[in-house]
Amino acid sequence: MKPVITPSEAARLDRVTPEPVEVLMERAGWAVEIAAARMGAGYGSRVAVLAGPGNNGGDGYVAAGLLRRRGAAVVVYQLGEPKTAPARWALGRAVAAGVEIRALGPPPPRVDLVVDAVFGGGFRGRCPPLLAAWMEHPAPVLAVDFPSGMNPATGEVSDRCFLAERTVTFHALKTGHLLGEGPDYCGEVEVADIGQTGETPTMLLAEVEDCPRPARRRTAHKWTAGSVMVMGGSRGMSGAPLLAARSALRAGAGSVGLMVPGSCQGLVAGAAPELLTYGIGAGDHFEADQSTACLETASRFDAVVIGPGIGRASPTARWARQVIARWEGPLVVDADALWACDPQLLSERRGPTVITPHRGELASLTGADPGLEEVEELAASGMVVLAKGNPTLVCDPPETWVVREGGPELATIGTGDVLAGWVAALWARGLSPGTAARSAAFWHGRAGAALSARRTVTADALSEEVSRWAWETVT
Repeated sequence: MKPVITPSEAARLDRVTPEPVEVLMERAGWAVEIAAARMGAGYGSRVAVLAGPGNNGGDGYVAAGLLRRRGAAVVVYQLGEPKTAPARWALGRAVAAGVEIRALGPPPPRVDLVVDAVFGGGFRGRCPPLLAAWMEHPAPVLAVDFPSGMNPATGEVSDRCFLAERTVTFHALKTGHLLGEGPDYCGEVEVADIGQTGETPTMLLAEVEDCPRPARRRTAHKWTAGSVMVMGGSRGMSGAPLLAARSALRAGAGSVGLMVPGSCQGLVAGAAPELLTYGIGAGDHFEADQSTACLETASRFDAVVIGPGIGRASPTARWARQVIARWEGPLVVDADALWACDPQLLSERRGPTVITPHRGELASLTGADPGLEEVEELAASGMVVLAKGNPTLVCDPPETWVVREGGPELATIGTGDVLAGWVAALWARGLSPGTAARSAAFWHGRAGAALSARRTVTADALSEEVSRWAWETVT
C-alpha cells in the first residue's frame, strides 16, 4: 500500500519536520531537476521555470540552478518576488548559479520544457491571466507538486490549468493527484522522498500485495470452496445476472446459483449449464410476495448478489427491499437494487453489506454530487462502499482505499455485473467484505487492461478473462 495524504497534511508535515525548510527545498529541487533530465532537459536545452512567490517557487529556483549547471539554458519567470525566507534563499542560489531572472510575461516562441513551479499544493481560486498563454504553449510541462490551476485536494479544475506531462510531488501522493480531473492534468506522477515521516493518510493506494486471492484448501469441495447466489434478471435483461453468476464461478466460487423470474429460467439454464438455476414464479419480474421463497432457496449459499438486471418496476423494488432487509448473510447490493433502497435500509441490515454503485447510483443514495466525503459518510452508516469509477474508491471504515486499476476500456455495458460477481466470490472464498471488494476491483481492472491489449473489451469476454486472474498464479 502507499499512503495518500491531503495537501493540508503535507503542509503540516512541512511544519513539524525537524530539518530546516531549506534542506527539504534543496532535496525537492534535486528531484525536479532529475525529472526534467528524464524529460530531455540537458546541455543546450531551453528551459523556462515559472516561479510563484511561495515555497513551490522556491523548489523551482533550486531546480533552475541545478539545470543551469547541467548546461541547460534556463530562464526563471517570476510571478512576483518571493514572499518566504526559504524561497528568497532559493532565489539567491539560482542567481549565484547564473540563472537569468525575468518578470512573468508572454512566453518566448522557443522553449523545450516548461517547469510549472507557480502554486503547487498552495493553489486557491483562479489562475492569473498571465499564465493563460503559457498554458497554451506547445512545450511539454513538468509540474512541481501540482499543475497550477488545479484544486490540490479534490483534483477539480474550475477555470484553466496546466496540462502536465509529468508531475513531481514529495513524500506521498496527494488526494488531488488521484481524484477528479487530477489524473488527466498531472500526467505521470512521480513521488520523491525528501526525508519526511509521520504522515496520517487520508486514503491508501491499493497494490498487488493488498489484493489477495485465497487458495483452496486441499480438502475443499464445491460447497466449501465458497458458494454464491445471484438474484437478478427480468424480461429482456437476463444477461446481467448471467454475467454476474459466470464471473463468480470463474472467480473461484465452488458453487454458483442463478435465481431469475420464472419466464427467464429456460433461457439462462440453456445458456449456462454450469450454473444452478432457479426460476421464481412464472412472470417476467420478481414480485414482492416472492421474497420468502427467494430467501429459502438462497439459504444454502455463503453470499448473495442482488440487483443485476432486475429493472425498476415498483413490485420489483418492493421485492428487493424485502430481500435486503431480511437476508442476514453477506450481501452484495448492485445495479437496480441500489435504486430500490436507501441508506437507512442498508444500515439496518443484520448481515454485512457491500454496495457497488457507479456515480449515478451513488448520487441517488447520498443526494449529492458524490465525492470522497459522501462515500465515507455513506460507509460510516454500516457498509462497505465500492464506488466504481476511475479511480475506484473502496471505503471500509476506518480505511478508504483507492484503486487506480481500471480504465476506459471498462466503460461498456455489463462490466459492473462481472465485478459484482467477483466481489461475492472472493467474499465467499473467505476474504473480509472490504478486502473482497478491494481485491475484486483491483483484479477486475487488471483483467480489463489485459483483455484490451488483445481485443475490444465486452462483458462476456471479460467474464471469460476472470478465470486468468482468479488465483495468485496468472497463466
